[in-house]
Amino acid sequence: MAKPRRFRFPMVARIITGIALGIVTGEILGLKAEPLSQIGLVILEMIKGLAGPLLLFAVLDAFLRTRVQARSAGLMVMISLTNAAIAIAIGLTLSNMIHPGRYFLLSEMPTSSVARAEYDKTIRAVPPGRTIDFVKDLVGFLPTSLLRPIVENAIITIVILAVVGGLALRRVKNEQIERGETGYRAIEDGISSVYRAIEIILGWAVSLIPLAVFGVVASTVGRFGFKPFQGLLIYVAVGVIGLAIQVLVVYQGWLIFVARWPLRRFWAGAKEAVATAAGTGSSLASLPVTLRSLDQMGVSPQSARLAACVGTNLNNDGILLYEAMAVLFVAQAIGVNLSVGQQILVAASCVIAGIGISGVPDAGLISLLIVLKTVNLPAEQVNTVVPFLLSVDWVLGRCRSTTNVLSDMLVAILLDRFANKDGAEAEAVVESELSRPELVEESRGELEAGE
Repeated sequence: MAKPRRFRFPMVARIITGIALGIVTGEILGLKAEPLSQIGLVILEMIKGLAGPLLLFAVLDAFLRTRVQARSAGLMVMISLTNAAIAIAIGLTLSNMIHPGRYFLLSEMPTSSVARAEYDKTIRAVPPGRTIDFVKDLVGFLPTSLLRPIVENAIITIVILAVVGGLALRRVKNEQIERGETGYRAIEDGISSVYRAIEIILGWAVSLIPLAVFGVVASTVGRFGFKPFQGLLIYVAVGVIGLAIQVLVVYQGWLIFVARWPLRRFWAGAKEAVATAAGTGSSLASLPVTLRSLDQMGVSPQSARLAACVGTNLNNDGILLYEAMAVLFVAQAIGVNLSVGQQILVAASCVIAGIGISGVPDAGLISLLIVLKTVNLPAEQVNTVVPFLLSVDWVLGRCRSTTNVLSDMLVAILLDRFANKDGAEAEAVVESELSRPELVEESRGELEAGE
């Protein structure tokens, strides 16, 4: 007799329910809903704190289990930079065509003391006089300690440590295989076990995401509400339209014409990661769900980890597009016309700021302030305009995070597509890594589990 199927409430439905209940609760309670944010923040910070170690051990495990070809890394960088350039171009083009800043009249904009207080708190997070110094910022990402990046959750530095460590461990493994030694297996199994343990802990934390989403959304709606949309509708519309073009035209174009990947299959597999990103407003907090979704879509672990873990600081199309659009919006609002040269500086600054600020709460707004300083817009006038943007940034922030997660997934699929194009050589590499019986059984068990 077949066992009755147990009813399951899918994660995506739970997150959407959390968003809906959060909106209703925030509208009813108003500012009294602010304490609810602590529920969400504790859960999200816990997930973000575990995301750093997850990145480290996921990359180390990928290098040990499979050969990560230099060609794949090069393709990832090329695809990511192409998407980044397109995103910035879309943001700048829309702002130059529509001129949303011209419709911004301070006397008619609704705001509140809450928005101003939030802005003051955010601006204190930016060091005084902080601007983009290309060489200094890039050098600053290099690790000078093994433990400090993990303690400080410095994501890009953790990724650099993981890649360098993975390359070194892979070389040790190859040398021992040539000498007929098996000592590397203890390290390999140890890293794999720690990685799996972090996955399990994150799985428990991820199950609480709907509760976190409820608390954060209720608090945000209670503080800012929907009134700011009345005066900032064009600004929000331009941002959402730009991000929609990036996702629905650029990404789907890659999928249809390059990856030859069915759109229905992509969106069916991506829906849980999209809902998580939209609910939490953080692509970093969505990382465990992104990896699981890619696995369920049939993307190879090496492509998924290379794109979503190693490439996490490159696939920031949502932030880049938003910043390019928002910088021009602020300039237009205060009556400053940025030249072509200044707009090129904006584009370059957005790339550096987007890389360096990844994983930080309110990343888009903080990096926007840094870019605004870099292009020397009058600070006093900027400080008058930007607090209004904060009133609606909670909506655009979720759109940015969703775009970033979809970018990770797209790059992973494209890497798989190009790798499989090489045929037998790529397959032989994977098979050689799964030639050990215990690894075959482990892989078979994971596929049967489906999660």
